[in-house]
Formats: sequence, C-alpha cells, structure tokens
Amino acid sequence: MEQQTFDLLLLTMSALAVVVFAALYYVRAGYGMFQTSKWGISLNNKLGWILMEAPVFFVMLYLWWNSSVRCSAVPLVFFLLFELHYFQRAFIFPFLMKGKSRMPIAIMLMGVVFNVLNGFMQGEWLFYLAPEGLYSDAWLNTSSFWAGLVLFFAGMGINIHSDSVIRHLRKPGDTRHYLPQKGMYRYVTSGNYFGELLEWVGFAVLTCSPAAWVFVLWTFANLAPRANSIRNRYREEFGAQAVGGRKRMIPFVY
Repeated sequence: MEQQTFDLLLLTMSALAVVVFAALYYVRAGYGMFQTSKWGISLNNKLGWILMEAPVFFVMLYLWWNSSVRCSAVPLVFFLLFELHYFQRAFIFPFLMKGKSRMPIAIMLMGVVFNVLNGFMQGEWLFYLAPEGLYSDAWLNTSSFWAGLVLFFAGMGINIHSDSVIRHLRKPGDTRHYLPQKGMYRYVTSGNYFGELLEWVGFAVLTCSPAAWVFVLWTFANLAPRANSIRNRYREEFGAQAVGGRKRMIPFVY
C-alpha cells in the first residue's frame, strides 16, 4: 500500500473511532452483562470470542511471514508481542469463561471487521511502511522500547488478573451478581479494560507506530463508554455507597 493511502486509512479509522465513542454512550453493545435479544441471532459466547479474535492473529501472521523483515530482531519482537496478546484472547481466554452467555452474531461480525482492519494497519506499518533502518537492532536499546515493554506486560498482567477476579466472583450454581473488589477493582469498576488500554499504550510506546496509536484511540473509544455503563449498572444494583469513589476505567482519572 502507498504511504498516502495508508495515511488516509489511519485518518479514516481515527474519525470512525470518535463516532463510535459518541455512539456507544447511547447504544449499549448487547453482550456480557448487557446481553439482549434486540441484537438478533446469537451464538455461544466462547465460539463468538474465538471467531471474533482469531482473524487478527492470522492476518498479522500472514503479513509478518510474507515481509522481507521477518528475520529481523526488532520486527520479530513486535510480532511476537502482538501475537501473544491475541493468542491469549482467541485461544485461551474463551475456554476459561464460565456460564452460558451468548454473543450476538452482529457484534461478532463487527468485531471481525475491526480486527482484520486493525491487524492490517499494524502489520502494514511495522513490516512494510516503516522507514528503512528505523527498526534496527539499536531500537532494542532505546528508552521508549523498554518503557513500552514494561507498560505492555503490566497491562497484560492487569487484564488477565482482572478477568480472573470476575470469573471467580461466583461459586458453581450461584446466579447472584457481585461487585468485584480485588486487584485493580479497588480503584476502578472495569479493571480489565484498564489493563487492555495500558497494554496497547505500551505497544504504541515501544513501537512508536502511528497505527498503534490509532489502535489506542480505538481501544479507548470502544471501552470507555462501556466502562461508564458498567459503573452505572453497579451503582444501580449495589448502591452508590458500595461503588464509592472508584473511577470507571482509569484510576483517579476516569
């Protein structure tokens, strides 16, 4: 892809992220605790997650394998970090899920479209459009690389731990709802979302990729409105006093 066309793609995706951010404050995506039949035909939640997350794993694999830099150390590290996240999200996380929730096919398909586009954006820049020599071995000694790496793994750890907290709120057979209290949930009501946002901020810092920063924008645009809805739901169900001063997604900020 030509650089000018790629820049237009990034600009378009950024504009769409702003539209999605605004829209999601009025329209709740009907999965998880907001599952509803209004979104039409649904499928098993585990299968839905696999079908939604797996495509980006293979898009990135294809782009990396067919690039001329696949044996270069720095692009290889970027590739492995990206794939590590999506391997966990597509092939581990779904099988840890409990309950019999369902995912609307419409939401799953929207997720597939975004993930394919995002995988293309990330891979196209990292493996094809980045200035020649930018990602030399010297990149591994930069402060941005190491700072980003710390943020990436900190975010991944928070995300995985927060998901575990949610999974263990109820014992087998218990159908009641509980307010998560452990880990990052002491500070925000959507600890898993904070972890995911931090993870991709780390990836953007360590790569200095414009496409990665567009992904950060999309991550916030998609998760922030939902975090707001979750906090409101908790306040309705458990009371404002129980939720207390915890923020929605970003500790002490939002």
